[in-house]
Amino acid sequence: MPLVAWGEPLPSLVLPGISNPRYALGSVAGRWTALLFLPRGAGFDGAALEAAVAGIRARLDDVFGVLFVVAPRAEDLTNGPMRDSLPGIRVLADPDGEALASLGGDPAAGAVILADPTHRVLASGPLAEAPAILGALSRLPPPERHAGMEVMAPVLVLPRLLEPGLCRKLIELYETGGGKPSGFMREVNGKTVGTSDPGFKRRSDHDIADQDVLNALQRRLKRRLVPAIRQAFQFEATRIERFIVACYDAAEGGFFRAHRDNTTRGTAHRRFAVTVNLNSEEFEGGELRFPEFGTRLYRAPTGGAVVFSCSLLHEATPVTQGRRYAFLPFLYDEEGARIRQENLGFLAGNEVLGAEGTGEPVRAA
Repeated sequence: MPLVAWGEPLPSLVLPGISNPRYALGSVAGRWTALLFLPRGAGFDGAALEAAVAGIRARLDDVFGVLFVVAPRAEDLTNGPMRDSLPGIRVLADPDGEALASLGGDPAAGAVILADPTHRVLASGPLAEAPAILGALSRLPPPERHAGMEVMAPVLVLPRLLEPGLCRKLIELYETGGGKPSGFMREVNGKTVGTSDPGFKRRSDHDIADQDVLNALQRRLKRRLVPAIRQAFQFEATRIERFIVACYDAAEGGFFRAHRDNTTRGTAHRRFAVTVNLNSEEFEGGELRFPEFGTRLYRAPTGGAVVFSCSLLHEATPVTQGRRYAFLPFLYDEEGARIRQENLGFLAGNEVLGAEGTGEPVRAA
């Protein structure tokens, strides 16, 4: 298999790093990304590589571009001379050579790859071509203009999903019952584990238990949201996961860094995420952003939704004033229900099911 070439997508690589044992390269989409796979033996000009990197160092700022130096041995992460140089340069390892082999490269020889903000290959080649390929970074446009124009994210903005009175009722449920810190899912030793990290996500959630409210939400999803998804995406949503009111509070700078919603076995069934703002006029910040598609911010009006594929990289920007309340279900179909059932064994404990919901049918109750 030849080395990935111009226009081809990078696969979802997860490699050990110095500060993160499972660094997902897909999480840095949205900027120019360079990969230097060092060879397993000698035979490359280290001085030339260092000079090439020095020539573009100003471009490696985690906003315009990022460089991953991929060492051939795991011990290089702890005992080798290379270290992360933030912002912009990170050291990972490909101890079995599987990552480079999956890209069509020879682990014994190494390779250089330059990818665009959507992680499609712009250039690739042997390490001898690294100075020329890396040098191209100095001539590239800002990431948000990589297509020669602004590119819109493939999302559906749907106003008038929930009427103002129901939005206010959901906020009252949160303010009366309170919220609990909201975590997120990670794959750890083959299991989907609920975890928390205030440096990655700051949000509190309230589980909706009022049956009348649940019925009202089901009716609106069935009659107003499902037909819109069918029309826009030719997808028949039949199941909903979790009924929560989420709160991003400016008092703690509430946010959720860039992530995808279906990257673990326990979340692989999810197809569409739905973000319904409940009080858009009462907070500042707190917009949605899709880094692979530029810097545009998305903010639905009160009662309106932004609907998007769970595979899209997205983030909730910090709330800078007030409190942002939102209703945040996931939708999937019967095939997703089958996948969910098959993957139940990969969930690390019933608390994950409790936090994420049991996956009810979408019904006009």
